[in-house]
Amino acid sequence: MRPIFGLAILGGVCWAMQPTAFAQPPSEEEELAQVYGDKTTVSIATGAPQTLRRAPAVATVITAQDIAAMGATDLDEVLETVPGLHVGRSNVAYSPLYQIRGVASDFNPQVLMLQNGVPMTTLYVGSRGLIWGGLPVQNIARIEVIRGPGSALYGADAYAGVVNIITKGPQEVSGTELGVRAASFGTMDAWIQHGGKLGPLDVAAFLRTGRSDGFRETVESDAQTGMDALFGTRASLAPGPVNTGYHAVDGGLELAHGKWRMHAGLKRRNDMGTGVGIAGALDPVGRMGSQRVELDTGISDVDLAPGWRLSMNGSWLHYMQKLSVPVQLFPSGAFGGAFPNGVLGSPNTWERQLRLSTAVTYSGWAGHQWRLGVGRDDLDLYRTREFKNFDVITSGPLTGMPIPLPGGQLIEAPVHDSFLAPHRRRVNYAYMQDEWSFARDWTLTAGVRQDRYSDFSRTTNPRIALVWDASLDLTAKLLYGSAFRAPSFNEQYGVNPVAGGNADIQPETMRTVEAALQWHAARELQLNVNVFRYTMEDIIKTTPNPAPAPGATFRNAGSQRGHGGEIEWIWDARRNLRLAGSYAYQRSIDELNQSDAGYAPRHHLNARLDWSFANGSLLSGRLNHVRSRLRAFGDARPPIPDYTTLDLTLRSLLAGTNWELSVTLMNAFDADVREPSLPSAAIANDLPMPGRSLSAQASYRF
Repeated sequence: MRPIFGLAILGGVCWAMQPTAFAQPPSEEEELAQVYGDKTTVSIATGAPQTLRRAPAVATVITAQDIAAMGATDLDEVLETVPGLHVGRSNVAYSPLYQIRGVASDFNPQVLMLQNGVPMTTLYVGSRGLIWGGLPVQNIARIEVIRGPGSALYGADAYAGVVNIITKGPQEVSGTELGVRAASFGTMDAWIQHGGKLGPLDVAAFLRTGRSDGFRETVESDAQTGMDALFGTRASLAPGPVNTGYHAVDGGLELAHGKWRMHAGLKRRNDMGTGVGIAGALDPVGRMGSQRVELDTGISDVDLAPGWRLSMNGSWLHYMQKLSVPVQLFPSGAFGGAFPNGVLGSPNTWERQLRLSTAVTYSGWAGHQWRLGVGRDDLDLYRTREFKNFDVITSGPLTGMPIPLPGGQLIEAPVHDSFLAPHRRRVNYAYMQDEWSFARDWTLTAGVRQDRYSDFSRTTNPRIALVWDASLDLTAKLLYGSAFRAPSFNEQYGVNPVAGGNADIQPETMRTVEAALQWHAARELQLNVNVFRYTMEDIIKTTPNPAPAPGATFRNAGSQRGHGGEIEWIWDARRNLRLAGSYAYQRSIDELNQSDAGYAPRHHLNARLDWSFANGSLLSGRLNHVRSRLRAFGDARPPIPDYTTLDLTLRSLLAGTNWELSVTLMNAFDADVREPSLPSAAIANDLPMPGRSLSAQASYRF
């Protein structure tokens, strides 16, 4: 109750008077902008704002108004609506896997996520962090997504795609908003956000606290089920429920003055459940936590001389993964009764990241817009700590099997004998880009970036994009780009006889060709169509060590090719009725085995119908159909079942008040939704997702 009581106090402190304004009745275009926000511009494609239709990329923009209309309460629900993007789940704590165009992996380092242009990547496994715990949407102003490579501008991990989350600043928040939400599974949220002036500074602040018991869908069998069959024991907790509860605190503060801005953020997760268990065995005991503290500041578009502008940015991130209660990798009685208290472990990491960048733009050459940039990243995983009550066999046919420590006590492992020792990486990079309008209605964008790493070789990535405004209603694009994914510290230096690190591995690489059309078929109808083909090389995966050495090691040992297409439509059938949606198809092939790469849907359909009525009320229905998810080579289980879900949202602005109410029914028909589990986890029927759930929220602005 203390955080919620604190929100009430903060709400009183942030009380502000609002001016009264009178306006003419809005036009149809203005009404649509009020409902869905401004989706006509994008900045992620070139590093500067430009019209979405002319952006040299296949991009999607989602606004705060869009998020409210669909009734989403978490980032994952929003990203599932992006054409060509499906949100899968990891075996570890149900962390999201953003599968773009068929690129799927264990930890999903192939998608670069930015917050206000700053990478959210962590160093251990190269993702946003193993202990993610969701991201609330109340403080999101807009989300920009690129499907396809972005390394020519953003460097590492802008591989299958880039997601930039832009938080609300002083321009998006005026006055104070208080909100509360209650939902199924014991979920409760409360938040406050405020925007105004502090002397000469523009200020925006946000604070949210929340908790959930988590959904408790049943897992029929787990990794321990197979061990029981081998050892003749009955230690498995399956059938049993998954463990998905959490406590969360999110905060943000933004200050701005002229062309300077500063943003500070906090993302804390405590008492997080382990999902189906870290090792694939149900774990009702383990509790995990993470904390992300960030600070970024910069100046933008400062005039230096005629045609020259300067932007400078710096950011600092501190990330901590800490397990408050050791996870139970296997339950009591595992391995023939050798572990009466279970196999316990607690891998903890601490890291800090400092990023500095400078860019100049030059527009003094007629028809050209040059952008030149340099930067330096100092990425330091400076501390690791592991507690465990087991050791691991490192030779012979039982390599990787845990054995109890003397006395079975939980001890702190020496750093040299733990899962990972501290390591540091420095990156220097430079890039250049030119947008050349060489003829009327034609623009050629070309760019290249080189990154030099302290712990492996340099990498150079070009891109080129041709955009043609064929008419007022039709724009065509032809795009090419290359990208890379840097090895994670676990892949380079991890200590594990089953999946050992390899300091000699090189980045994964990707080359992509795309063609796209954007057509305003009528005033009320917009169609976007694109096709793509890509090739991935030097894919990092574990491969068995040459005999007689036991175990496996990370190596550049795979390649993959894929192709597909996406179509997106927006039809304003009437002034108050909109039908929007997308269909995506992809087929990705593992070239080593000439089989489907696995786990990502070949077919993905999204459709949403919005009906505005009664002076500010909106009824929205969203259909999500996921189909044809095959297994990877060697996984003999049958294909993952298809599913279709329907979500319904009713949102209303109470007339004559500042109250906004909304109710959302998720998975209205209680479909059996499952996301694929890795074969190593031995979860026979995959990862069960929530059934039908209900959410209600209220917010008040003053």
